[in-house]
Amino acid sequence: MSHSGTALINPEPVFEKITLRAGMRVADLGCGRTGHFVFPAAKVVGERGVVYAVEIVKNILESIKSRVRSEGYGNVQPVWADIERFAKVPIPENSLDSCFMVNVLFMLKDKLTALKEAARLLKSGGTIVVVDWARRLGPLGPLPQQLVSPESIERLAEGLGLKMLSQVTPGEYHYGLIFQKM
Repeated sequence: MSHSGTALINPEPVFEKITLRAGMRVADLGCGRTGHFVFPAAKVVGERGVVYAVEIVKNILESIKSRVRSEGYGNVQPVWADIERFAKVPIPENSLDSCFMVNVLFMLKDKLTALKEAARLLKSGGTIVVVDWARRLGPLGPLPQQLVSPESIERLAEGLGLKMLSQVTPGEYHYGLIFQKM
């Protein structure tokens, strides 16, 4: 049995699908308190890589900063930013190999701008990984009316000129979509 962190969403199949490797520069947009993708990605990209942990809620970002300090993650850079504001995330444009948006889109009012911001940060050929809830697990997850269908995300991404590369199943209650910036 995997520990509770990966029982719900396992980052490993996602990392395999996008061929995450040493030296890559990635961002987790809306990284959350646990940095569920941040810290495993930091181990894979290694000291030559960078993981930006982007979050709008300051006390959540403080939890990430605390873990970065206590566990010595020199390659994780916490970033306070609102991904629903275009060109406001302070990461260099066209600099990232991949952006993760895990359990984020269902919470946003402006999903299109958030996807557009992720695309702005990516190098040509870079990937956006969207992982979101397919269905609730008891009290966990969004209400049914908050669920975001994979098809609606595909339409938004297509409108931004992103190419659907593949799908991944990171867990029983989530779907994963991988888009490429052309």
